Amino acid sequence: MRVAISPQGNGWTLGALLLAAALAVWLLLQPSLIEGLALPLRLPAVLLGTWALGAGFIGPLEPPSRRRWLRRAVSPPWNLLALGLFALLLAVRSLVV
Repeated sequence: MRVAISPQGNGWTLGALLLAAALAVWLLLQPSLIEGLALPLRLPAVLLGTWALGAGFIGPLEPPSRRRWLRRAVSPPWNLLALGLFALLLAVRSLVV
């Protein structure tokens, strides 16, 4: 598998990478934000977080897949939407808990 750094960097890619890193650290410091959810709500939150953080970290890399749906899932605007929704979920959970 060959992975190359994408030559067309932009502010959105860097912003998504920094937001994904901040959310990952936040979850490491406060895992109770997700653990405190009931199971029917926890599974979608974990799936959304996995997609959002994974897409945020792979954003600066060139997607190795030839599948169109996979490339679209890890590139803007979908990865930014997932990161925004996950950040909103964590912010609401931190205010409620």
